[in-house]
Amino acid sequence: MSRFRTRAKAAAAVALAAALAVGCSSGGTPSAPAAATGTQDSVDAALKAGGEITYWSWTPSAKDQVAAFQKEYPNVKVNYVNAGTNKEEYTKLQNAIKAGSGAPDVAQIEYYALPQFALTDSLADLNQFGFGSFEKDYSASTWAQVKNGNGIYGLPQDSGPMALFYNKEVFDKNGIAVPKTWAEYVDAAKKLHTADPTKYITSDTGDAGFVLSMIWQAGGRPFTVDGRNVKVNFGDAGTKKWTAMWDQLIQGKLLAPVKEWSDDWFRALGDGTISSLVTGAWMPGNFISSVPGGAGKWAVAPMPTYDGKPVTAENGGSAQSVVKQSKNPALAAGFVRWLNHAGGVQPFIKSGGFPSTTADLTSPAFVDEAVPYFAGQKINQVLTSASKDVAPGWTYLPYQTYANSVFSDTAGKAYVNATGLDAGLAAWQQAIVDYGNQQGFTVSAG
Repeated sequence: MSRFRTRAKAAAAVALAAALAVGCSSGGTPSAPAAATGTQDSVDAALKAGGEITYWSWTPSAKDQVAAFQKEYPNVKVNYVNAGTNKEEYTKLQNAIKAGSGAPDVAQIEYYALPQFALTDSLADLNQFGFGSFEKDYSASTWAQVKNGNGIYGLPQDSGPMALFYNKEVFDKNGIAVPKTWAEYVDAAKKLHTADPTKYITSDTGDAGFVLSMIWQAGGRPFTVDGRNVKVNFGDAGTKKWTAMWDQLIQGKLLAPVKEWSDDWFRALGDGTISSLVTGAWMPGNFISSVPGGAGKWAVAPMPTYDGKPVTAENGGSAQSVVKQSKNPALAAGFVRWLNHAGGVQPFIKSGGFPSTTADLTSPAFVDEAVPYFAGQKINQVLTSASKDVAPGWTYLPYQTYANSVFSDTAGKAYVNATGLDAGLAAWQQAIVDYGNQQGFTVSAG
């Protein structure tokens, strides 16, 4: 998930998983590389010499960023290609990697999908260009997502620390106080739907990314990964803390029966049918572009917690990586550095992106911006604060794209039948374990 997210078909995810499995089994397990101690000299020299590279991305800011880069470096030609949103791009990228040709020099890769490409030794370790020294320049949670072993396999672009977006008009009209805890959130859901049966606290028809982020915030750590050794445990205390709370909303029929990211969903956000969202900091751009009826009504508050103490999780976000197939990796690395560590950051922010660079997350111009859509609220004060409160220690599966693609057939049934999330997650866990073992990973449960 990231800004202006579009759902891809599950078939694309399955195709990608199959391609990944072949790549893993044929190539063996790369050991964690020793941290390289390169410098940025070769990158500077490559930018000065110029050349031609290809960049795959789907972000709304990509064209403007490429134009700005080429203005600054006129001797570099960047061929921008929108290869399809997220999973569609990953399928094409993995196929090109398998074929040994046709891959871009630079690719946008979401954090959840990045480990599978790093695992198959498909991405350049940016330590060789001295990029490891950039760690202090990014939020801790996003930097952790581009690391795999000792390697650095991309530079973070956006981040998605979670917050509570709520319709202040609906809340005020129905006497709903902004909930600070999840217990208060459940109570608010009951109070609102009782007062007006046409209104719901939120919607959730079953999304793997959202579930994992909620488990993350609750303290659950279902995935432990050491190379090709994987443990999956959806029975830990943090996971059960979340399921016990969220089951009350599902089984109480307190969630709007509207599919997320559909036209009906955007309309429901605009007319107050859905009165809050717990989602990533990239969401404001979607409100502004797709929910005109909500202008002046919505506000932002910290994500509710279980004990009132600030803690959140990441939901979405992506990096740009240098593909190992690149014939000019130093030049490609120079473009990535410019995109996410230099001149490309501001065009990204202006397009509505939420940055991961600490300089921008602490800049008064960004933090104190009054946003007209949100009635002039300085929402970035809330969102940047959330970026500091992301719980550490999260890990994705090395085949997370496949796992997400079978969520609806396993855990998703709990939403349809209201049978309880623990049972649904147990089914998802079994599918994850079985698939991983079939593809040559050593996967255990619990």
